[in-house]
Amino acid sequence: MVSFAQACLAQGHTIDAIFLYQQGIYHASNNFDLPSDELQITDLWQQLADQNINLMLCVTAAEKRGLAIKNTSVFAVAGLAEFAMLASDADKWIQFK
Repeated sequence: MVSFAQACLAQGHTIDAIFLYQQGIYHASNNFDLPSDELQITDLWQQLADQNINLMLCVTAAEKRGLAIKNTSVFAVAGLAEFAMLASDADKWIQFK
């Protein structure tokens, strides 16, 4: 998903927000200690956040899966109501499963 977002940005598209839910919430976990030779996904999310893309994390999905919502790195904790408002204002939205 991060690579797709970066490709869209490189082509001149804008991304208002990325909303993670279901299993996607694990991207916000700080419990991973990856070796330096593996893809550092947190760095990639940080790059998107540095481009002023609103990174959102579904609070319900996070709580159901035991993710600590007090420390979600670059992700803001949000609910489906926030997602619905963003989706209603968007001209396009894409879902990955």
